[in-house]
Amino acid sequence: MNLLSGLSQQVINKNPNEPEFQQAVKEILESLEPVAAAHPEWMDAGIFDRIVEPERQIIFRISWIDDKGVVKVNRGFRVQFNSAIGPYKGGLRLHPSVNLSIIKFLGFEQTFKNSLTGLPIGGAKGGSDFDPKGKSDREIMSFCQSFMTELSKHIGADTDVPAGDIGVGGREIGFMYGQYKRLRNEFTGVLTGKGLSYGGSLARTEATGYGMCYFVEEMLKANDKSFKNKTVVISGSGNVAIYGAEKAIQLGANVVALSDSSGYIYDANGINLDTVKRIKEVERKRISEYVKFHPTAEYHEGCIGIWKIKCDIALPCATQNELDGSSAKILIANGCIAVGEGANMPSTPEAIEEFLKSKVLFGPAKAANAGGVATSALEMSQNSIRYSWTFEEVDDKLKAIMSDIYIKSSNAAKEFGFEGNLLAGANIAGFIKVATAMYSQGIAY
Repeated sequence: MNLLSGLSQQVINKNPNEPEFQQAVKEILESLEPVAAAHPEWMDAGIFDRIVEPERQIIFRISWIDDKGVVKVNRGFRVQFNSAIGPYKGGLRLHPSVNLSIIKFLGFEQTFKNSLTGLPIGGAKGGSDFDPKGKSDREIMSFCQSFMTELSKHIGADTDVPAGDIGVGGREIGFMYGQYKRLRNEFTGVLTGKGLSYGGSLARTEATGYGMCYFVEEMLKANDKSFKNKTVVISGSGNVAIYGAEKAIQLGANVVALSDSSGYIYDANGINLDTVKRIKEVERKRISEYVKFHPTAEYHEGCIGIWKIKCDIALPCATQNELDGSSAKILIANGCIAVGEGANMPSTPEAIEEFLKSKVLFGPAKAANAGGVATSALEMSQNSIRYSWTFEEVDDKLKAIMSDIYIKSSNAAKEFGFEGNLLAGANIAGFIKVATAMYSQGIAY
């Protein structure tokens, strides 16, 4: 079957300088071939052609003033990809690497990830090439206020609800929310990841990392395995990595490595999370500081070497395409039994092929890291009813959602001839809900 191969080429032709977006579309469409064969009415209605084209792409200038009084200019993005099942929902990324290709790939992936949660949220993504590293709080505030001044024209509690992503934590969300409220004179749930004192949800900070582990635990359990007594390597040291490590440890694992963009740490005795939280969340310093507190640990420059560490479970939680085919082969040779993606598209196609070929259990990002956006949607629900759930209530809902995502992905893979391939299963399960909604809403949609 090659019903969708022509569409893949069309996407490449129309988006020639967007490799990340092309990669994401190709991966999804390859999984959807049997779905296209089973639903000719969706082919006739142009569902596949429409789903790879964003509903709206917004690019804007951001002017702000640094501490020296110098005017700086950055570029902002918001790609509202698909709203068939609910208002646009997706994070904001602040990083020098941000461009239209990356934001489009993230928004495209977000559409299916949000669908998998079972909650009524569409897909979007946004951000800027602004680099928050080394900036003062005043500079961060100046940028965020200018960014939101433009973004506020395009979002709303029932239209588009952004959240955080790389470079956007509680501080940045607070500055953006304050500016939105000032401009619109309304107190609504227009952003998620807010502080607990003004509408945030308990467990939101932990949600992506915890959810990733809940998904991986379901994947392991279905194969008579668990986290207990397993050695775990995690890339990254942001929220996803830190709280993924926390939950893995709670589930009985020994987490021995973390990283940031400068390098990685290895602690055979097990990573001390209190130290990591102090370095990354309080002092906002590099992960290399860890060895000052734990001299028996090792620090290594560069990130890719982290995958040479012998482990049972690998959890890439840093950034896209960080784990390549060569690293995948090393992990497999060292006895790795499972990989769970905490970042968005962190494994290259070559790496995924190696994992699937070697029967390594593979939890794809759109399924494994959906816990963050699921809990953001729970924050939206709490905002709508002007109420707050306890940490335990939110965590229980999160765990149930992640279990359901695993079941849906596994069942869809089996139904369409990809048994055991959770990547294909997640793509199919996420797509079918969106496609059904689009078909029901007519061609003009």
